[in-house]
This record gives sequence, C-alpha cells and structure tokens, in this order.
Amino acid sequence: MEDIKKQTEELIDNLKATCAGYGLGNDGNEFKIITQMFLYKFLNDKFGYELKNIDERFKKVEHWETEFEKLTNDEYEELMLFMGDNAKLKKEHLLSNLFNNMNQDNIAEFLDDTLIGIANYNNAIFSVRTDSNAKIELFERISNYITDPSKRNDFARAIISKLCNFNFEKAFGLGYDFFAIIFEYLIKDYNKDGGGKYAEYYTPRAVAKIMAKILVGNEKPSNVTCYDPSAGSGTLLMSIAHAIGTNKCTIFSQDISQKSSTMLRLNLILNNLIHSIPNIVQGNTLTTPAHTENDKIKKFDYIVSNPPFKLDFSDDREDLDTEANKERFFAGIPKIPNKDKDKMAIYLCFLQHIMYSLADNGKAAVVVPTGFITAQSGIERKIRERLIDKEMLRGVVSMPSNIFATTGTNVSVLFIDKENKGGQVLLMDASKLGTKVKEGKNQKTVLSEEEENKIIETFNKQEVVDDFSILVSYEDIKNKNYSLSAGQYFDVKIEYVDITAEEFEAKMNEYKANLKEYFKQSHELEDEIQKQLELLKYE
Repeated sequence: MEDIKKQTEELIDNLKATCAGYGLGNDGNEFKIITQMFLYKFLNDKFGYELKNIDERFKKVEHWETEFEKLTNDEYEELMLFMGDNAKLKKEHLLSNLFNNMNQDNIAEFLDDTLIGIANYNNAIFSVRTDSNAKIELFERISNYITDPSKRNDFARAIISKLCNFNFEKAFGLGYDFFAIIFEYLIKDYNKDGGGKYAEYYTPRAVAKIMAKILVGNEKPSNVTCYDPSAGSGTLLMSIAHAIGTNKCTIFSQDISQKSSTMLRLNLILNNLIHSIPNIVQGNTLTTPAHTENDKIKKFDYIVSNPPFKLDFSDDREDLDTEANKERFFAGIPKIPNKDKDKMAIYLCFLQHIMYSLADNGKAAVVVPTGFITAQSGIERKIRERLIDKEMLRGVVSMPSNIFATTGTNVSVLFIDKENKGGQVLLMDASKLGTKVKEGKNQKTVLSEEEENKIIETFNKQEVVDDFSILVSYEDIKNKNYSLSAGQYFDVKIEYVDITAEEFEAKMNEYKANLKEYFKQSHELEDEIQKQLELLKYE
C-alpha cells in the first residue's frame, strides 16, 4: 500500500508541476485540470481492470489495450453489458490511443475531444444535476485553460506523458482506506477557503469515523438511504457508506458549491459509489431542497452533516420565513443582525431541515457549535426542547477544541435517533482528549486511533465513565433546563481527610494568623492610597 500511495502522490505532484510550468500554479483552473486528468487516468485503468475480470483473454497479454482494439462491434457490445456502473470506454477513448497520437499537430484538441467523448458516452451515470435540472458533465475542454494557443499542444503532450508512468490496477483492491488518503492528498491545496457559499469541503476523517461508527453501531442495515444537505467533498458520506457497505446504501446530497459537487463526484467514483452520482445536486438546500417524493421533501434513513455555522444568508431569509416552511423550520429563522450579517447562525436552519428530513426510524449525526448545547433561549433552546420532548436524542459528544484546524469554534456532535423513545441519552465530554499539533498557521487537535475507539466504544456500549460519559433520562435533561452538557450531570466529588482535633485546631490557628496579617496589610495599603489621593488633590 505504501508503494502505491507514493506512486499515486507522485502522479498528483507531477500533474501540479506541469500546470505550474505553464503558468497555472495556484490558478483557479489548476484544480479542474488536476482533478479531471487524475479522474481520466483512474477511469482508464479501472476499465482495463474490469475487462480482465470479465474476460480471461485480457489477462493473458502484456497490454490489454492491444487485445481490446481487436474486438468486433458485437464483441464490444457484449462485453459492455457486464461493465455495470463502471465507465464504458471506446477504443478512441483509451490513454494508449492518446499516447500513440502525441505527435499530432492538434493533440490538444484531440485530448479535449477524448474527454468530451467519454463524458457524452457516459452522460447517464456520471452527470451531476443542479436544482433546476441542468446537467454538469464529467469533463471539460482543459486545453482552453491555457490562454496562449501556441502552447496548448505542448501542454497536452506534457500532461499525457505524466499519465503513462503509473498504473492504478494494484490500488483497486485496497478500497476505502487507500482512496480516502489519496483523496485528501489530491484536494489538500484546494479546500483551504470557501469556494462556495455553503461549502465545507473537508471534515477530519477522525470525526467522520466517529460519526459513522456510532450511527451504524452493530446494526447491519441494507437498502438504506444516506443524505448530507451540505455535503462539501463528501467525507462524511463516504465514511457512513463504508460503515454500512457501499452496495447496501444509496447516497443523496446537495451543496450550493459547484466546486464541492465536483469533488464529491470524484469521491464517489473513487469509492465505488458510482450508482449514487445521479443523486448529487448542486443547489441551495434551504431554499430549493432538491430531493423530493410525492412533491414533499424526501425522508432519509441516515443523515450526516457538518453544516456551515455562521454565514450571511440575508438574501434568502424572507424566502425561508414563510407559512409553507413553518413545519420545517419549527423553531424559527435566525434574524438579520444590525451590523455583522456574516454572524447569522445558518446551522440552525440546516439542523431543523435535517430533523424534518428524517424517516420515522431515522438516525442523524450533526456537527454543531458547542454553545448550542447549553444556550438558554432562542432557536437553540427550542430545537433542544423538540429533541427531548419528542424523545429523539441518542446522545452528544463534545469534541476537543481545534479538532478542525480552520476554526477555533468548539464543536459537539448531536446523535439524533427517532427510535430512542423512552431510552436514555449518553452525554460525553471528550474535550480533554487529543494532541495539539501545528497545521500551517493553525493549531489542530489530533485524536489517536485509541482515543477514537474509546469515544466510539464508550458511546455504543452506553458506558458510564467518571468525568467522561454519563447516561441520563429525558426527565433528567428537562430538570436541567434542557442542557446537553455532560459536565452539568457529573457527580461533584468531595475528598475527605481524617485529622485529629489537635491538627484541626493548629490549622485553624494558622488560618486566623494569616487572616490577621492580610487585614493588616490591607489597612496599610488603604492608608497609603488615601495619602496619595490627598497629595494629588493639593497639586
């Protein structure tokens, strides 16, 4: 695995170096070129890998492409019936064909036509749709990003040559653990800022793992739906899909950012979830929820989300605050502040949308600011009251500070479970776990694998651990003003020390003596201050 990982990272680095060499380093279009060429290489190698699994003759030759080119039209059509959800390529789409035509005078156009040809041929399964049902296809013409037409052919040759030095074939058996690491490496330079209004591109894998393992637990669900209304690059969705089984769930998502939707599509392809690509929607979840059933918002079995916390959505507020939305936003819509609109608590809208979108036996895990769990008024309080009064909360985990390197906001994870009627709620304070490390200019808290497992196992086993976790009833929470902070339920421990009467009297005399000395010093200080004030008055 380490060897393949190193080679894959070198491929990504080489693609970036080529872009930099042609003036596209840190350019907005660099992201599109890197991800598209990486994806093209992946699909080409995956196609060959699947062919070998379908037909032995492709294993017996050194270059499967040579054997593929010999196929008759009927043989080709028959093979394609067995390709399932994988990309289907024609002879002219292969990387080997590009390589053999590298000396053509129009190789840049040839490369673009190849990418567009693959996108059109696989349009039905690889296109992402918008909330107005427009289609965003798999590939674009990348040579157009080179503004000097005279350099486009050289750029195309340089890019193609980088793809021919490595094969993904050995990586396909490694699965999620490998491609999660590679996806992180691929997008690490492109998820540092909000490229879209709602985009939260990346959730730490430790947090994603904890959320998925607690949500799924020891259950073995099948044929279930998983949803993220602010999906970003899809880290949370990938984690829960693999906890359930990629062939046992269907992914649904929405995010307003085109960039994050492109990342999510790539993530689904890498993680064997191509069947869910038609359910990726680029659009505004709050104003235009795209996933519906019988003209009503669709209900989901599992929901995971790390929504943006504070954001200016004043342009949309009036559209949300309508009679039609009263049931969905039962606790209300945050008001527009007089000064800083960016501090509008948009996560409260997402949280209400999630609660509304849960199936009758649904479960959800949502990242919220830790301040939410104790706020004594407003929308926050009303949401907590609904969670407790309707008995649909399974627990809360308060995470260490700086678990997200990009924000200093302390976060907690709410675990909602509509089947926890009459059950107990586990509250956990994991804030003391983790090790502080520097990530760029920011400080980040990193959980060890042992700490991750401690959180997961303690929660799933419903264990009570001193100063770490406690089980409480819904009635207990009501009596504590609906607070979900574990610390408010921990027993206060008083340590007693046995001492003799003589020792007690000695201690008291010591305290009395100290108090007399402190009072004496206090009087002296007061006198000195008074003298200074008198002098100042005469001056």
